[in-house]
Amino acid sequence: MVKLRVNGEDRSFDGDPAMPLLWYLRDELALVGTKFGCGVAACGACTVHVNGDAARACATAMGDLDGQQVVTIEGLSNDGGHPVQKAWRSQNVAQCGYCQAGQIMQAAALLKQTPNPTDEEIDAGMQGNICRCGTYQRIRAAIKAAARGAV
Repeated sequence: MVKLRVNGEDRSFDGDPAMPLLWYLRDELALVGTKFGCGVAACGACTVHVNGDAARACATAMGDLDGQQVVTIEGLSNDGGHPVQKAWRSQNVAQCGYCQAGQIMQAAALLKQTPNPTDEEIDAGMQGNICRCGTYQRIRAAIKAAARGAV
């Protein structure tokens, strides 16, 4: 039995320990903000936080999560008021929006580790998150705005 906290709530899982966290979140908890992108941890659409660090839910096995804390886009803020979410809106980052939950979760983890990142640090910290619409300049601007508190 795997016991974990998801978005502040105690949960348990008694299934296949190899099951990816992504499917547990989406299929069992109905937390569908975390998206399936590639299934091999290469695109970042499924990014969540595990113990405060960005992690790819498609490649994180449930068996590795006993005693861990998971935060999804739904748990980042109950009202969309996290500084990164506010910056995303103020900078009109999203186009199609599919990758944006993962982008936001990666950016929030980046800012937690590097509160005032340079362009190079933003590029390095976000390089594993792919946006097929190409909104990278707006993503960078939103991260800078969130870092400055200008939202």
